Amino acid sequence: MEGKETVEVFRDLDKGALDTERFLEKHAKTLITIFGALLVAVLGYFAYQQFYEAPRNEEATLSYLAAQKNMAEGKEDLALGGKSAANPGYLGTYNEYSGTKVGKLSSYNAGLIKFKAGKYQEAYDLIDNFSSDNKVLMALKYGAMADCQLNLNKNDDALSLLNKAISASDDPYTTYYFTRKAGIVALALKKNADAKKYFSTIEEKYEDYDNGMSDSYIEMVKYY
Repeated sequence: MEGKETVEVFRDLDKGALDTERFLEKHAKTLITIFGALLVAVLGYFAYQQFYEAPRNEEATLSYLAAQKNMAEGKEDLALGGKSAANPGYLGTYNEYSGTKVGKLSSYNAGLIKFKAGKYQEAYDLIDNFSSDNKVLMALKYGAMADCQLNLNKNDDALSLLNKAISASDDPYTTYYFTRKAGIVALALKKNADAKKYFSTIEEKYEDYDNGMSDSYIEMVKYY
């Protein structure tokens, strides 16, 4: 505004205000419609959270806890459930509440029961449904899926999943555990260079957990 007289400045401001007023008058209906749509969307979101999502989370939690109780009592078949509405178990909880965090956790637990029963493909599919913001839990997910693949003789896929487990978490013990497991699988696949890489990583970063075992594995790589 440098160089302008005060009167000219105010004249320009008045003109801008008038243009704005004309724009609002011209597009009033459109603006009201947009504002109304936004308001409905916001209110709808909060209503969904309050009256639909929250009750479903509560129902899922109660169903999950009932399955947990059966599991704690050693009643694995009842804990797995999925056979009747009266006893949904982990399977029923996942099927009914798959969109909730508890529902996804139920799928993971159901997968572990299936794995124990030797149904490795079913276990793999159920565990794959699980997701979490918790990095350690995600590492355990990939590790469990790797175990399924190993039992299905899909060793290369298992090694790939173990690499995911290694990178999923920054927890040192979890990373060590899956690095060691990946090294053993690589050794079994005669991928000696990869095996040496895994065991060398343990020697460099996780020797406190390994009690010197990595040295033995590195030495084994030379002759395996």
